[in-house]
Amino acid sequence: MSVSLEDYTPSNDEEYMSERQKAYFKAKLEAWKKDILDGAKETIETMREDASNLSDLIDRASNEADRALELRTRDRQRKLVSKIDAALRRIESDEYGFCEHTGEPIGLGRLNARPTATLCVEAQERHEKKERTIRDD
Repeated sequence: MSVSLEDYTPSNDEEYMSERQKAYFKAKLEAWKKDILDGAKETIETMREDASNLSDLIDRASNEADRALELRTRDRQRKLVSKIDAALRRIESDEYGFCEHTGEPIGLGRLNARPTATLCVEAQERHEKKERTIRDD
């Protein structure tokens, strides 16, 4: 089932994680992944082009700082692609949209805002509180 992201928005009036909703989130995740991968290709091409010899030391340092920042950004996005792939696998296995800890629905609003979410709001809050407690120790 193919769902257009422009023509459809999941609603609480329909069955939770229906085939249509799963198709919507699959399309959303695949489009997000494509954007990230396209951006990575663009970054590689830009870096190849920018590899020209800059004679000015300040220009070179600025260029290196820009490249380092871009590489850190791309590394975060590489990790995000892994989360997207995991979400796509959960769609295929009918686990998508349900909290890993409680088994309860994560909710359409949360999934629309964060399609890679694996925890419902309550479980996420407990997780974050636990992380803060550990960091404070």
